[in-house]
Amino acid sequence: MSKTISQPAQIVWHPATITRHSREQQNNHRSVILWFTGLSGAGKSTLAHAVEDYLYQQGMKTCVLDGDNIRHGLCADLGFSDIDRKENIRRIGEVAKLMLDAGLITLTAFISPFATDRATVRRLVQTDDFIEIYCYCPLTVCETRDIKGLYKKARQGEIPEFTGISSPYEAPEQPELKIDTHLLSIPESVACIIDFLNSRCILPSNSLQNAYR
Repeated sequence: MSKTISQPAQIVWHPATITRHSREQQNNHRSVILWFTGLSGAGKSTLAHAVEDYLYQQGMKTCVLDGDNIRHGLCADLGFSDIDRKENIRRIGEVAKLMLDAGLITLTAFISPFATDRATVRRLVQTDDFIEIYCYCPLTVCETRDIKGLYKKARQGEIPEFTGISSPYEAPEQPELKIDTHLLSIPESVACIIDFLNSRCILPSNSLQNAYR
């Protein structure tokens, strides 16, 4: 269970002069958090960047927060214990919330293995602001995609607490969107996500004609 952190009395929230709504109007699209979750090798980062590429080409304001990249800076001090994984997701959730207020379509690509941590991030924002995208791919297929050799090392005991091998992955029970990345191509997967965003009226109406069709 997450704790509420009480701040010292001298720390007071300063309201923004430029509101999120104003930024959304200027951008001509809603801001939203697209939370890609799934096993290592399921295609989260590949898909998140492909969606961003499409949105960018359409003039949308976007940013991708990628798991490995974040651990080079913001979360460089964290390991892979359950406690550190929890803190990793907490930090990303707070950053994603800031980007939401900045009017961006924020795409996060993290294994984020624990359902409670993903639920904590979801509670940070309004219901329609968080879209969980479950990149489903069987473990056996993920292992065949093992470009970095991580699964092999995990099987050999060289990497402790590796999700799917020695640490659990709790699959989303009710994600907004599930993409079978072992069955769909990248263009097909991107099209599914763009169609979903259009169904939620997040993108401008002229984006209905998507480049992947």
